[in-house]
Amino acid sequence: MHFTIPKKRPFKNVLQFKITLLNTRPAVWRRVTVPESYTFYDLHVAIQNAMGWTDSHLHCFEKRDSQASRWEYSVKVDCPYATEEFGQEENTIYTTEAPIKQFFKKAKDSMVYIYDFGDNWEHEVILEKIFPREMNVKYPICLDGKLACPLDDCGSIPGYYACMQTFKDQKDKELLEWMGDWNPEYFAPQDVIFENPRKRFLESWE
Repeated sequence: MHFTIPKKRPFKNVLQFKITLLNTRPAVWRRVTVPESYTFYDLHVAIQNAMGWTDSHLHCFEKRDSQASRWEYSVKVDCPYATEEFGQEENTIYTTEAPIKQFFKKAKDSMVYIYDFGDNWEHEVILEKIFPREMNVKYPICLDGKLACPLDDCGSIPGYYACMQTFKDQKDKELLEWMGDWNPEYFAPQDVIFENPRKRFLESWE
């Protein structure tokens, strides 16, 4: 299948999202604004950058009914890399082809962003508001957030809590060495650097 290479598109409005990593207590979250012209792939890159993930695994977005279980969804927007591992599923929507405004139309519209199907990091992505862009302002922007993102490949939520405990008690020297300079309590929105989705996409297919 041919996938559309990400590119910049003109836009008049921006969408403000709150992204919360589910099952974390206290919650790890970010607030970002992105162009309304974004595709789901563009939003994926923005979430990766704002959270602090390394984009080393597959991802997808799911639209879930309020009464559905975590394994049930009405719409799935899959990443293009999934075709290499799982093949192309019939009627699949891909992140490079779907504009976010197709599903995020009004405040409180939400989807679940899943990163790393092994550790299964689930993020609630809620649209807070839509407003006109400010001229001479570069988007996306990370406005706010709390706590550092878990480390990739730490072992899902149990591994994340184990890393937090080790950071506090400093007992597991091997884990401390693996964690490096990770500080679970530190996050500063001004440190977030947003990558060019087009560059990220092209590099991923090299």
